[in-house]
Amino acid sequence: MPIRWRILSIASLNSAVVLVLAGLIWSGSQVLSSAWDDVRQVRQSDQILALLESETSRLQNLIHRYINQPSPELFAEILLLREAVLGTLSSRASTDPMLSGSVAELERVTERFLSGFGELRSLQTTIAKTYEAQVLGPAKDMAGLYSIIEGATNQRDALIWPPLGKSREAFTAMLVAANAYYLSLASASAEEARRNTETIERTIPVMTEMADNDLQREALQRLKGRAVALREGLAKLSEQLTGRTDLLRNSIDASQADTIAAIDGLSVLMRQREQKAQTTFDRTLANISRNVLLIATFFLCVIIIAGIVIALSIRLPLQQIMGSMRAITTGHLDREVQGTDARDEVGAMARAVEVFRQNAIARRDAEVELRASKEKAESALLELYAAQQNLIDAERLAALGGLVAGVAHEVNNPIGISLTVASSFARRSEMFEAELRGGTPLRRSQLEEFVRTCQDAAQQLVSNLQRAGELIQSFKQVAVDRSHAERRQFNLSEATDQIIASLRPVLKKSLITLTVDVPDGLIIDGYPGSYGQILTNLFLNAANHAFPDGRPGAITLTARLRGTDDIEISFSDNGVGMTPDVQRQAFDPFFTTRRNEGGTGLGLHIVYNLVTQQLGGRMMLDSRLGQGTTFRIIMPRAATAAGAIDGTTQWPNRTMSSI
Repeated sequence: MPIRWRILSIASLNSAVVLVLAGLIWSGSQVLSSAWDDVRQVRQSDQILALLESETSRLQNLIHRYINQPSPELFAEILLLREAVLGTLSSRASTDPMLSGSVAELERVTERFLSGFGELRSLQTTIAKTYEAQVLGPAKDMAGLYSIIEGATNQRDALIWPPLGKSREAFTAMLVAANAYYLSLASASAEEARRNTETIERTIPVMTEMADNDLQREALQRLKGRAVALREGLAKLSEQLTGRTDLLRNSIDASQADTIAAIDGLSVLMRQREQKAQTTFDRTLANISRNVLLIATFFLCVIIIAGIVIALSIRLPLQQIMGSMRAITTGHLDREVQGTDARDEVGAMARAVEVFRQNAIARRDAEVELRASKEKAESALLELYAAQQNLIDAERLAALGGLVAGVAHEVNNPIGISLTVASSFARRSEMFEAELRGGTPLRRSQLEEFVRTCQDAAQQLVSNLQRAGELIQSFKQVAVDRSHAERRQFNLSEATDQIIASLRPVLKKSLITLTVDVPDGLIIDGYPGSYGQILTNLFLNAANHAFPDGRPGAITLTARLRGTDDIEISFSDNGVGMTPDVQRQAFDPFFTTRRNEGGTGLGLHIVYNLVTQQLGGRMMLDSRLGQGTTFRIIMPRAATAAGAIDGTTQWPNRTMSSI
């Protein structure tokens, strides 16, 4: 059997295990889902019951508060809470699948509870009217009658004053007790109000006997009638308050207790349903776990046995192939590969190893021929390296040769002028000497003219010779720096000025404007010759490529500190720019866009190697076609080169980035 079919048989067994287990898990998950839905529904029903219990309890507390201290705010809150209770019953409880069968009983108990509040509120209104009309009304009349009696008593030692004071005190105590009874339903206050009323009624006959005028007698008679009315009003108020207490107990509190009992009963039922669903959930989960474990164990044993058989059928031929491979790798190519006649994948592998052995034999024979060819190739490669180095040296010296020609032409001008002035001055001296020897007296004007001519000639000679000396000194320093790759400290601004001075001849032949911004005081510990070679190559590259055919333009050279240890030099032009393809190859050796015009393609390559290898810096290029080119050089103030560039050729590992 092919190996793929053996492996597929294992995969088929695994798939069968997965399908069986998936079927068991799916079947169990349906039961678990149903049980979990029951648990979740029970918990939702519990939440509704808890909400109803909380709302009815709060409504009961609000009703008690309203009975004790009636106010519009409490009444409005009771009405809102009543609507909330009814809304919970009608919207949530009636649609709940577990509470829908018990909602009618809950609604009946809740309606009885809420209707009891209506009766209680009606009775409360009656009590308030009774208190106002039959208690406070007679009390106000009695207070006025007491004032009349006191006003009709003219003498302070009259006999009526003691019983009148006692009656007045009883009246005041009665009012306080009646008020307390009305507000707090305290039985002691009711009893005290009754006693004080009796005291008032007992003192009236005594005060009548002691009255000394008709006004007092008439007021006392009316006081007696109002006292009787007050006693009857207090009795009626007591009866109504007792009825209110009974109604509150029997209609409100009892209905609330029935509601709580109904809710508790439903809660017990919910607990039973939840326990049943939880039991089903646990039992189903245990069955699933047991069945999965049994089936997985059975199939695992089958898979292990099949795997061992298949592994042994593959392992032995593979071991033979591995032995053949070891023999080939150790050089024993004469050992034949076993199992090449098998028709399965292992046989194909054995045949492939046999092909590998034949190839190894052929390679061994080819290596012998290759060694001879390699010796010839190495000789040719050395010649190629030598030719390449000659090209690089020629390119580096070409720039210096151009500077020599330019400086020679530049120096020729002041020296030629000096020769002309010196020749003219010599002829004028000879003429003056002839005039002296001629015997003719010299005029003062002739002497002054000769002195003035001498001064002009001397000034011109000094000026032109100084100019020639400066050019020669600059070129000498640049030439020395470039011909000797010696490390020394140098002033970046002075070195730049000397290099720019050597480039002035090229500037005069072109329409290029050069702007230099290099601050004084930047001292570099490095290779001034390499720095000069870099600026010269960049300038000549810009003159030849950025401004072709004598095109006018501008070049800007700036330098600035970058941190404390680095210096950033920017060399930019506003020339024709580079395409992306040219930018990618700009630093490659022998790449040039002017191959047919004598370009070698080594200028920027040399610049890149000098910056990265000898000065220990990095160089970046940014260019846009038609918008110019900018080279950024970031180098340390103290060169960190691993070695000089002279005599070696380095291929650049470029960093192209946008500035």
